[in-house]
Amino acid sequence: MSEFRELLDEQLKDPEFRQEYENLEPEFDIIRAMIEARKQQHITQQELSKRTGITQADISRIENGTRNPSLDMIKRLAKGMGMRLKLEFIPKQDSNIC
Repeated sequence: MSEFRELLDEQLKDPEFRQEYENLEPEFDIIRAMIEARKQQHITQQELSKRTGITQADISRIENGTRNPSLDMIKRLAKGMGMRLKLEFIPKQDSNIC
């Protein structure tokens, strides 16, 4: 297990931390999916920038979680990787609404 995973597992024992981490899960999912898709295609951030017109700096900020992209920007990134964006709503585990 990585040091990061060990630290995260320890932090997740704190209910307040766990709640905040779970609240950010959609953002983490987008970041992971974007990085995976880009790397699977062997596309650099610079190449993706050329394909989308989004600056390499903004792509880097999105991937490191310091920039929150708009839906339009995410669609442009998907198109730049020859993909389409699929967004779905899924039921919560606890079935309580909000």
